[in-house]
Amino acid sequence: MRAMVLEKTGPASKASLHGSDVPEPAPGPGEILVKVCACGVCRTDLHTVEGDLPLPHLPLTPGHQVVGTVKSLGEGVERFLEGDRVGVAWLNETCGRCRFCLSGMENLCESARFTGYHRDGGYAEALIVPADFAYSIPEGFPDVQAAPLLCAGIIGYRALKISGIEPGGRLGLFGFGASAHVAIQIAEYWGCDVYAFSRGEAHRRLAEELGAKWTGKTEETPPVKFDAAVVFAPAGEVVLRALEALDRGGTAALAGIHMSSIPAMDYERHLFYEKTLRSVTAATRKDGQELMDLAPEIPIRTEVATFPLSAANTALMDLKGGRINGAGVLVV
Repeated sequence: MRAMVLEKTGPASKASLHGSDVPEPAPGPGEILVKVCACGVCRTDLHTVEGDLPLPHLPLTPGHQVVGTVKSLGEGVERFLEGDRVGVAWLNETCGRCRFCLSGMENLCESARFTGYHRDGGYAEALIVPADFAYSIPEGFPDVQAAPLLCAGIIGYRALKISGIEPGGRLGLFGFGASAHVAIQIAEYWGCDVYAFSRGEAHRRLAEELGAKWTGKTEETPPVKFDAAVVFAPAGEVVLRALEALDRGGTAALAGIHMSSIPAMDYERHLFYEKTLRSVTAATRKDGQELMDLAPEIPIRTEVATFPLSAANTALMDLKGGRINGAGVLVV
């Protein structure tokens, strides 16, 4: 089968991924083999390729926003049938026994394994996933529109939960890429007033189209204080801007897997008055299922730019350069 393989980390501009013919994997007990139809292009993939994250092994095939069909079943799989349409997300496997798994926080499992990081991912014609960690995809979402829900959507949804935003509250979104353009639709559905920050004019226009009450650049001062904020931009200085924009008692949730260094805080200006700063670490299957149930109810509309599998390097460069409005998706 064909796959885009990372053999050595480096700048996306250097085309670090190489098209390769690799053996098609066989599903083990409890696993399914998924024929990939579409795979979202995530900023985590960019961090993986460029070496911002410590990688457990190389070579590696990235990609963890996968929509495809079940090609074959491993021993003991009863949840899916061959031909079923499924989704594969970042969380690939957990131990199921530790205190985190047993308390509903499996995203913090110390033995967790992730798609496109520990195990080869969806920048390929097929991949393996434990059946218990695959999702049924809601009807009404074509493959390329469904793919961004598997990470951008799930992480955006969990970030909103972590931020504590209540229906009708004032929410700031800092950075307006794939995840934020899903999160704003959920927040709007909850009746929140959303204020969106982005360096890109096209991204701000999309935020306005999706219902933002106000948009501006990160350095601009919004007209109100926020009850909650979510930082999607992987820039530490943006964290201070978000904290400064919070009202008393507000929470800022950091939704990225990687962040540049956060500058020194001024206690009274950024953190006093019982403000809270929280990070978002992966997501649970419960988060994912809640989003899959909610997506057709809203319904969520994903804005996508499509690329062939062979153009994965171009997609990553466009993502890094802010040239993708919404989400990038590889069509396999």
